[in-house]
Amino acid sequence: MAVGVRRTTMTDVARRADVSRMTLYRRFPDVASLMQALMTREFSAIVAQVEHEVAALPTARERLVTAAVEGVRRLARHPLYARILDVDPELLLPYLTARLGAFQRLVVAAFERRVVEGQADGSIAPGDPARIAHAVELALRGFALQPRADASRELAALLEGYLAP
Repeated sequence: MAVGVRRTTMTDVARRADVSRMTLYRRFPDVASLMQALMTREFSAIVAQVEHEVAALPTARERLVTAAVEGVRRLARHPLYARILDVDPELLLPYLTARLGAFQRLVVAAFERRVVEGQADGSIAPGDPARIAHAVELALRGFALQPRADASRELAALLEGYLAP
């Protein structure tokens, strides 16, 4: 957080964590893998919190839309995510263009479950749940990259329109 990922070394991390470098290297081969694990842990906690909070909403579509909008809002305000966007935005490029990270796979799986539930309760249009879940995740990326502009209403309207039967 203090100097950005590119300027962080394993020695710096070990010193701040008060562990030996070898202890750190046993768990993570480099700073990039450490950051991936940290981002996955921190951002997955957002998903878990939001999923818990929306569980009582009456339809799966409401749960999915509310979780997606609130998840993007919280991700955009998370100090680690904000710092990466400010200092090391290029770290996010592979996750935007080339591959899904562990966090994105978690999100897609949660969306796919909600789509299946929504198709069963009639609140989500028919279609391939995996494709729909991936499309929703892809749409959220743009909103997550513009955290300074609160577009929650627009995102909710977009998702409602796409998912409604």
